Formats: sequence, C-alpha cells, structure tokens
Amino acid sequence: MSKLSHYDEHGQARMVDVSDKADTLRTARAHASVKMNAAVMAALPHNPKGDPLETARIAGIMAAKKTADLIPMCHPLPLSHVSIDIKVHATGVEIVAEARTTAGTGVEMEALTAVTVAALTVYDMTKALDKSIEIQDVYLLTKTGGKSGNYQRKTT
Repeated sequence: MSKLSHYDEHGQARMVDVSDKADTLRTARAHASVKMNAAVMAALPHNPKGDPLETARIAGIMAAKKTADLIPMCHPLPLSHVSIDIKVHATGVEIVAEARTTAGTGVEMEALTAVTVAALTVYDMTKALDKSIEIQDVYLLTKTGGKSGNYQRKTT
C-alpha cells in the first residue's frame, strides 16, 4: 500500500507539491442520490422556492468551482467543464457530476463536491415537506488522466 500523500515524513499535514507534474487532461465523474417519499417527489415541480433540481444543478457547478476553498489540501484548478446530470426516479433523484481540467492534478474532489452540494441543495429546497430525506451513495464513478491512470468503479 502506498503512503498517504497529504502528510510529510513527520506526519504533518501538507499540500502536495504538483509543480513538477505535467498538465494533462483530467476528468472525473461522481454520483450521489437523494431518497425521498412519494409526496415530496410529487411536489418537486410545484416547489414555491423554485425548481429544486435546476437550483441543485447550479449549486453543484458553483461548488465544483469552490472546492479548493472548502477542502484544505485541494489545489485551485482551472476547470474547463462541469456538468450536473439529474435523473428523477420513483424514490428520489440520482445526481452525476462530471468535471474536467487540463492541469497537474486531478478533479475527483471537484466532482465529489459538486454532487454533494447538489444533493444538499435538493434537501434544502424540500426539507419543509419532510425532514427524513436521505442523501446516499456519494462515490467516485470514474477518473481519467494523471500518474495513477484511469479508474472505473466496479459495479456490483
């Protein structure tokens, strides 16, 4: 097993030095789901606060751009693309974010931040109807580029 890169030889937290890494195209996709009851699902199109799903899409994109402000050891990245895909199911919504950059480090955290904040936004805009809404299944789906190569989550 390799060592954790965010700690130096003395066990102190550090930001990884990526100045020697080549700028390459890097992508990441992440997933989150928001489980809610049928009454909340039926009310989604009629939310007096506005469309929760479109607001979540915007919030996710904004969050990806702010990842380095939220996660202490993340590098600020020039994102070239962020998209949020939201699918409605009978028991909730599924959110997939994709982030892209050409940089010396990857965009996994940006994709994960995007889906998490999008899911939190759905909760925020619907919590008046039901406080038991659940945010679940936040995980990385894929990543490409960089020294560690490509990653594809195994499906079960």
